[in-house]
Amino acid sequence: MLVRLLKTYLAKYRWLLVAVVLLQLVQTTCTLYLPSLNAKIIDKGIVTGNHGYIWKIGLVMLGITFVQVCFSICAVYFGSRTAMGFGRDVRSGLFHKVTDFSTQEVAIYGAPSLITRITNDVQQVQMLVLMTCTLLVAAPITIVGGVIMALREDVGLSGILLVSVPALTIGVGLVIGRMIPLFRVMQERIDGINRVLREQITGIRVVRAFVREPDETKRFESVNQDLTDTSLLAGRLMAFMFPIVTVILNASNVAALWIGANRINSGQMTIGSLIAFLSYLAQILMSVMMASFMAVMVPRAAVCAERIQEVLDTESSVVSAANPVRSVNIAGSLEFRNVGFHYPGAEAPVLNNISFTSLAGQMTAIIGSTGSGKTSLINLVPRLADATSGAILVDGVDVRELDPDLLWERIGIVPQKPYLFSGSVASNLRYGKPDATDAELWEALEVAQARDFVASMPGGLDARIAQGGTNVSGGQRQRLAIARALVRKPEIYLFDDSFSALDLSTDARLRAALAPHTAESTVIIVAQRVSTIRHADQILVLEDGQTVGLGTHDALLESCPTYAEIVASQVQAEVAA
Repeated sequence: MLVRLLKTYLAKYRWLLVAVVLLQLVQTTCTLYLPSLNAKIIDKGIVTGNHGYIWKIGLVMLGITFVQVCFSICAVYFGSRTAMGFGRDVRSGLFHKVTDFSTQEVAIYGAPSLITRITNDVQQVQMLVLMTCTLLVAAPITIVGGVIMALREDVGLSGILLVSVPALTIGVGLVIGRMIPLFRVMQERIDGINRVLREQITGIRVVRAFVREPDETKRFESVNQDLTDTSLLAGRLMAFMFPIVTVILNASNVAALWIGANRINSGQMTIGSLIAFLSYLAQILMSVMMASFMAVMVPRAAVCAERIQEVLDTESSVVSAANPVRSVNIAGSLEFRNVGFHYPGAEAPVLNNISFTSLAGQMTAIIGSTGSGKTSLINLVPRLADATSGAILVDGVDVRELDPDLLWERIGIVPQKPYLFSGSVASNLRYGKPDATDAELWEALEVAQARDFVASMPGGLDARIAQGGTNVSGGQRQRLAIARALVRKPEIYLFDDSFSALDLSTDARLRAALAPHTAESTVIIVAQRVSTIRHADQILVLEDGQTVGLGTHDALLESCPTYAEIVASQVQAEVAA
């Protein structure tokens, strides 16, 4: 998965990667050549007392060091450009993929996990790319070049490398093998802490209302401790790796000094060659350590890449047609033909054999008990999910054959849980129509019975709205969501229980103002209160996903026991109140 992800998103940066490799090659070559020059200064300058030779080679070393620094800076710059661009592209790909998901795919992964994958998981893989460009590319070049240069200094002493390099590789490899399963657990624990944190922040009012702060604190401490324990265990294993590297490096230096001293004493080696060899030995082992450090990052990045690729490979259950219909007559008719909907893995369908037609200028109301499938039915129109049987037609065309943008342009939806985005009142109202004028916004607010409270807010249309609309009341949030749909002036309005937070007088005024505004549009209203829908052109009564009644208020009172029961229960509740 990691290789596949890197190949997909690094293809556009191949020339930058080539530049990084070439720059690292030059920089590493300079680094490897310096100990050799240092050995010459010692053997031919210091030992013989040739100060002119020392100055000459010293200036050459300064020039090589300057070249090394310049090429190193350029390599890091291009490597950073590659890594940051890679992270940007992967996040963008994930974002667009997730926004194409239907409600089913979002429910499968869950919002906290998707957020973790787009942020933390991408960051882990991005860090791997950065470290690869800055460390891993240089490591094999240094190892190979260092071995060659060490052999040039003294072949016999280079036998130390046959022991130290495999010992270092095996020791670090055993530690890494223990760390791999911990990284998957760590990412799952991050998902868990994000989930709990999201729930607690979103539901803070409920937590405080029921005085559950101590319990929620304990719940957070539990998932936080789980993540801490896993991270500490991985950290201990990683910390154990560095003593292994230090012991092998120091032991190799001691062996090189011991053997090298004997070879100098016998005249087989010079002092400068021994010092150069020690430099090469340190460079080789440090490169092995850097490669091992990268090997520690690879397993975690591989786990993250697998989670990222899992999302990228998930196909939405809502798929656009190969040759979508891009134009239809502006009529706004909506027809359900034997529509059924079944959630994956569910024992029974949520909706079964639903059929009705709503024409432009008509209001169709949907009512039923909790869990009867009202919201699921509404969600099928804008293709938040696709019907598993039957067909939904807008202006005579199956919604699955319509171009998605064309379909969404014709629909104005007010969801059951109205959501406002951080910004201003105006930015939220213009969400569906960016070029709407202030006059259009005030007109929509007037119809939605929101003009008075918006006008009283500091700044009016420019008044600040917090994320989710938490700085306004539930009724105000609902009316702003209705105004947002009205600004768009679509052919089809979908109101999913959009009047539940309004008092009866506000509800009545809003419906009265809404009627002329939507006179030429198809209006679908899901409601719990009979008073909201009694004047609808037709009322669809649902029970357990089945149609048990379809007609006007008066007709259903006589022909539909379920509807009559709903009306009677609400009348009794009003009398009791």
